[in-house]
Amino acid sequence: MEPVIQEIQVKTVLTKSNLPVSDYSANPYVGCTHACKYCYASFMKRFTNHPEPWGAFLDVKYWPEIKNPEKYAGKELFISSVTDPYNPQDEKFRRTRALLEQLAGSGVRLSIQTKSDLVLRDMDLIREFPDARVGFSINTLDEDFRADMDSAVSIERRLAAMKELHDAGIRTTCFVSPIFPGITDVEAIIGRVKDQCNLIWLENLNLRGSYRSVILQYIREKRPELYPLYEEIYIHGSRAYWEALDGRVRAYALQNGLEYVRDDDTVSRPFDEPPVIVNFFYHEEIKKSAKKHGGRS
Repeated sequence: MEPVIQEIQVKTVLTKSNLPVSDYSANPYVGCTHACKYCYASFMKRFTNHPEPWGAFLDVKYWPEIKNPEKYAGKELFISSVTDPYNPQDEKFRRTRALLEQLAGSGVRLSIQTKSDLVLRDMDLIREFPDARVGFSINTLDEDFRADMDSAVSIERRLAAMKELHDAGIRTTCFVSPIFPGITDVEAIIGRVKDQCNLIWLENLNLRGSYRSVILQYIREKRPELYPLYEEIYIHGSRAYWEALDGRVRAYALQNGLEYVRDDDTVSRPFDEPPVIVNFFYHEEIKKSAKKHGGRS
């Protein structure tokens, strides 16, 4: 079924961000047609007046020309926090490219997060931003599981786009998120991407909101042997799996000469150095702890 698409006027596309890694965020669309079953941004539906389920609609934003873009020089901008800026419809509407054109030369520090190789279309503009980074969400190398979870391009296409950007001298991030217990092979993904990215983020699967029941039902039906593990984690609150995974990844990083840190996101390292692996498990608690103690945990 084709998604419901409408074009809307908005006052601005840039908003101050609560994310720990950016000052501003920009979302050229409302909704996302990649329709990820685990999408944390599905909470946005209640603000849209759309009867359609999350993933089945897309509002295309049009905003006034950004005035004085140079005032954002040195600030961190994240595209996008609650949509994929390169959903398939951006090939037609080109709102993400319009945003990049308006900010080119401003000096804003740009981070893009996507599941699409359509980002390659805008490589000419991305090069114009200082220390720009493009992140790809990759939480499996199994194309069948990927297809069960989202409608985005294949993992192989994401990996190929990551390599092309990295080969062109643009910093890339592999966002291993969300990690599905017993399904996501974290070490295998790191091994696949470590020569074509600068940063690897690891984020655990959090189950909350409307998709909690969807994911648990999927595990119950498709991977019943894992359901006791998911009960232990998501119903009884055990963290033993994540603690064990932390130990495994730490050992893997040591064996492969990779730095393994927590809550660190620096771009100051030389481009050709091996990627840093960042443990982003329970990042909301980390952020609260850092605020409580006046700095990073």
